[in-house]
Amino acid sequence: MAIGVEGGFELDEIKLEYEDIYSVVVLNQDEEKNVIFPFPDEHIPEQVQLSITGIISTNTSAFTEQVSSWSGEKRLVSKHAENLKQLDNGVKIPPSGWKCEKCDLTQNLWLNLTDGTILCGRKFYDGSGGNNHALDYYKETGYPLCVKLGTITQSEADIFSYAEDDMVEDPFLAKHLAHFGINIAALEKTDRTMTELEIEMNMKLRSEFDAIQESGKQLTPLYGAGYTGLHNLGNSCYMNSVVQVLFSLSEFNERYTNLSERIFQERPAQPVEDFDVQMSKLGHGLVSGDYSTPPKNDGTDEEKAVDENLRGVAPHMFKSLVGKGHAEFSTNHQQDAQEFLLYLLDMIDKIQRKSASTKNPVDNFRFKVEDKIECIESKKVKYHCREDLAWSLSIPMEEIVNKDEYEAFEKLREETEKNNEKIDPENVVRPRIPLTTCIKNFARADVIDGFYSTALERKSVVRKTTRFQTFPNYLLIHMRKFTIGEDWTPKKLDVAFDVDDVIDISELRGYGLQPGEEELPDLVDERQNAPRVDEIVVEQLAAMGFPVNGCRRAVYSTGNTGIEAAMNWIFDHQTDPDFNEPLPNPSAGKKTPQIAVSEESLAMLMSMGFTKDQATKALRMTENNLERAADWIFSHAAELDAMETDETQDTGPQCPDGDGKYKLIALISHMGTSTSCGHYVCHILKEGRWVIYNDRKVAVSENPPKSLAYLYLYKRL
Repeated sequence: MAIGVEGGFELDEIKLEYEDIYSVVVLNQDEEKNVIFPFPDEHIPEQVQLSITGIISTNTSAFTEQVSSWSGEKRLVSKHAENLKQLDNGVKIPPSGWKCEKCDLTQNLWLNLTDGTILCGRKFYDGSGGNNHALDYYKETGYPLCVKLGTITQSEADIFSYAEDDMVEDPFLAKHLAHFGINIAALEKTDRTMTELEIEMNMKLRSEFDAIQESGKQLTPLYGAGYTGLHNLGNSCYMNSVVQVLFSLSEFNERYTNLSERIFQERPAQPVEDFDVQMSKLGHGLVSGDYSTPPKNDGTDEEKAVDENLRGVAPHMFKSLVGKGHAEFSTNHQQDAQEFLLYLLDMIDKIQRKSASTKNPVDNFRFKVEDKIECIESKKVKYHCREDLAWSLSIPMEEIVNKDEYEAFEKLREETEKNNEKIDPENVVRPRIPLTTCIKNFARADVIDGFYSTALERKSVVRKTTRFQTFPNYLLIHMRKFTIGEDWTPKKLDVAFDVDDVIDISELRGYGLQPGEEELPDLVDERQNAPRVDEIVVEQLAAMGFPVNGCRRAVYSTGNTGIEAAMNWIFDHQTDPDFNEPLPNPSAGKKTPQIAVSEESLAMLMSMGFTKDQATKALRMTENNLERAADWIFSHAAELDAMETDETQDTGPQCPDGDGKYKLIALISHMGTSTSCGHYVCHILKEGRWVIYNDRKVAVSENPPKSLAYLYLYKRL
């Protein structure tokens, strides 16, 4: 939910009415000889008229998919409303003077429609609001529906269903209120609705809105190829920002935009359901410049408004197809741009895996991460490799660089709010943290207690470090601004970052198992490899008073032949020193730690023309003896050929690699208190200048908000 932005509360917007005019055109090879008939026209054949009427009466795909509410908050009727049980406890609610029955709060009060209890609502992210007493009461009683006192009028009210965890409608509200002596016709609105509170929260962050949208500056609009805006379809700014960034990259244009004509010709008869068609269509719309022409200088205000409304791309079909079947992205609610970006990249990746005819643009984001676990006591290590598309960085708030200045501002803010005054947005002080500090925080080792060490065969303390095994072509950095407070309520960290245009993360490269390091042995699944025994016989023997381990040994040693044979074995072996010891695992001790290869020997073998995997295997098989390794290779040619064949047949994800030096080329910023509300814009470095993309508005950026971004995109230098 945002204010003064497309998809939110539009300010001073000219309302337009449209008149549909239809014509029938009979095409000729010579366009000048085309024949045009107005429709309806009695001279048009009846069959043609019927066909045209059918076409006109069919809703467009865009109209079908468009959601009616800008906020995306169409409230559903609660399933508890019709048959809500109300207690006959004699409770009557006065018309005023309400307060929470468990504290002294007189605002943000909710009336439970089952028993008439009045309690305060949830605590907001900034500490205001209530003390969660209404929520706690629901957990105690299970009474589902509450209405917010002060928001009730004849036409509307804020009703929350704790059982459904959402704002709902109650068509029987008048009857439910009358049960407690409340005449709905006599009530007037005296408190803010939840929507109004959300707007107020966003207004408190006005400095963030102004900084990110560069409000108050006369920005120069841009038009033409690559400078096309996107219509906000109702809280679709998160999607708009993501696709603008993706189609600013040459790899995505090569895959979709440049191949659009071929894709349109080759695709099936259902283009609405074809992902490549919709991506190519969107890419063409954004990159071609066909929908980004300078405005007309003459004409009436209404004519100019019509011209402005025709500018930009409205990606209805793209949004419908991409969100189809997804619980969140199929709705018109605001979403997390980072989640949507990864969701979209994953969708592209899966489709690309089915076709090897074109390069996969997602590979440019892909990188391998190396997690190293070191048992502090045994000094043995374990390496685990995983793939990722985004680098998620935590924000160490304890390491802000302007602590004194920020604490002084917080005191001033508290005093100002007590006096019902407002702070100038330009004077807001945020805690500042260098991006390099967040990177150093990522590089630190984490000490983990209670980790099971396979070397010690017990829980121990380990040290965990994470490094890059490969560096991607595009480094997507996600700042973890959205978190959970100490009271378990979601909140957004209002923090600023000191961001460098060029970063070098080469020191974060990992090199895997090093000479002198010994791997932790693999964990053997004891349930799978343990000796099989008849547990029923074991239980019968144990019931007689024999120790369980001895019973298991007896049953195993007698081949599960029955209780009598096992009992005789016990009498013969109960004095054995290992009688009460667990049965040994037959597979225990068979696996040996993997040997770390010599980098020098590896390089020598690779210089002879062998692959790294082949040379590594040879050195491990010969305990790093270079001469023996060379002989081993020549005597195992067939095995190595098989390795090479497997290698060439690998069609899995590709992780490009290179230097760890990057330049900032794009950023996506969020304004608001949480991912479920607010507004997104993106800034992209194009032709040596920063450009702001704010839905349909595209302009030269004077001061890109690098310090306030949520997602940063760097390109390898």
